[in-house]
Amino acid sequence: MAIFLDTVYVGVREQLVQAGVELLERDGLAAMSQRQIADRAGVSHGAPRHHFQTYSNLLAAIAREGVTDLDALIAGALTDPDPRQALMDTCREVIAFAIARPAMFELIARHDLLDGAGGRLRSITGQWLVLLTARIQSARPDTDHRHGLALWAGVQGLGIMLGRRSAEAIASQPIDPDAVLIILIAGVLGEV
Repeated sequence: MAIFLDTVYVGVREQLVQAGVELLERDGLAAMSQRQIADRAGVSHGAPRHHFQTYSNLLAAIAREGVTDLDALIAGALTDPDPRQALMDTCREVIAFAIARPAMFELIARHDLLDGAGGRLRSITGQWLVLLTARIQSARPDTDHRHGLALWAGVQGLGIMLGRRSAEAIASQPIDPDAVLIILIAGVLGEV
């Protein structure tokens, strides 16, 4: 009987996370609540509080789904032996993710909501900066973590702007993400 209860417990927890992912992707973070997640999962309204200590813990579990997906894309893109190409491929993957899944991308960036909520998200997302910095340093040894941070800030900002389509309001012509990425990468490599 205990095994069955553990299976049910894990099943409901996963249902809540998947329902949260679906709602987040469909409606965005601001339009989502624990009650809506429970309704979407087909469980009682008390289930989120039973399976997650706080709403932030539930959001962290939802964000972990996106972090895992984005982490796989970043890891794959960083494999090119040419550091410049690896950086470009990685930045393209991040931008594509941000455009395809804007609400998830923004949630991943909301450490103010997720900090201390569990899921060890910073242990994964923090590695992205380490990996980007290492690739920058392989092309330009005199760089440090600030160069990786500058590139990440530019890519994250561009991703949020393109995902929200807010760049359309300020740009006089269509945005070419590759053209912007070329400038960002050249900047951190000291070629501008």
